[in-house]
Amino acid sequence: MTGTTPAPFIAADHTARMERAVRSAADAGLAGLLVAPGPDMVWLTGYTPTAVTERLTVLVLAPGRDPVLVVPTLEAPDAEHAVGAGALTLRDWTDGTDPYAVTAALLDGDGRFGISDNTWAMHLLGFQRTLPGTSYASLTDALPMLRAVKDAAELELLAAAGAAADATFEEIRKVPFAGRRESDVGQDLAGLLRRFGHSQVDFTIVGSGPNGANPHHEVGERVIRDGDMVVLDFGGLKDGYGSDTTRTVHVGEPTGEERRVHDVVRAAQEAGFRAVRPGAACQDVDRAARAVITDAGYGAYFIHRTGHGIGVTTHEPPYMIEGEGQPLVPGMCFSVEPGIYLPGRFGVRIEDIVTVTEDGGRRLNNTTREMVIVD
Repeated sequence: MTGTTPAPFIAADHTARMERAVRSAADAGLAGLLVAPGPDMVWLTGYTPTAVTERLTVLVLAPGRDPVLVVPTLEAPDAEHAVGAGALTLRDWTDGTDPYAVTAALLDGDGRFGISDNTWAMHLLGFQRTLPGTSYASLTDALPMLRAVKDAAELELLAAAGAAADATFEEIRKVPFAGRRESDVGQDLAGLLRRFGHSQVDFTIVGSGPNGANPHHEVGERVIRDGDMVVLDFGGLKDGYGSDTTRTVHVGEPTGEERRVHDVVRAAQEAGFRAVRPGAACQDVDRAARAVITDAGYGAYFIHRTGHGIGVTTHEPPYMIEGEGQPLVPGMCFSVEPGIYLPGRFGVRIEDIVTVTEDGGRRLNNTTREMVIVD
């Protein structure tokens, strides 16, 4: 795999993100946002604490106020070196003092705040105890599209992560499958992802034979046999942005039924991709893919949503699922991954990451979607 590493984000990028987050909070009727360590904090500030402990670290964003990062004193030196630190005021607290009181001084005592989903319960309860007039909504509920629309630099990073996952598939299809355990192939996948630049491997699903009928089987000690269908779903983070792709291969020659099921899933995945365009609802992508599988008589065996968003995490809004009326917007990135799962027999899933363009969609995974025969 060739290509240059996209340029890193700079302080101005994080400043713009925090300003956008504050505007979004105000538009949603929120008094501000409380952001705990995790993907939201990384995206907004570029800061990742060296360790997430019971000591409170929280980013406070509110209209009319400068952003404030509340940190334990012993972690303040690291926070000062975050990429976005120049746009932040650091407010440190020492052991023995009340960090919730420090944070409360920055908040409207009667306000409703968005709070990041991964905030520890003890911290949310601490805010509620200190400011009993406040109320809270998870960021996923209150601002589900906060990170959903990617800028050009983010799209470049996602494309690079997708290309690395594609390179991984091109290599894994060359290795022996028959006679090896699923866990062996999973280790190969993880090693290849790292070889092609991933710093973090989030999952390596290897579902052979009947295990392929469990969409989240991951890996086991089952020995792969000649005649098995094998679902390969793998991804992680490269330069801070996610990859996620699925291809289903076959060990030796497939039966007519196996070919038919694979062809149906491939057609469904194509239909889902063709439904991607600005202004279409997320559920339209699900409906397009699902209709193909249902019309082929396998509707009862497509048992999950068609897709999920991806960015600084491998699963995030938006979701391609019935009932989700959120319109697609250029810059959104998400998976299109229909599947058919026949219990006790085999499964097939095909997945690409797709980004919405001005006039349709663009795949960020480009390996063949035809059935691949492996040894």
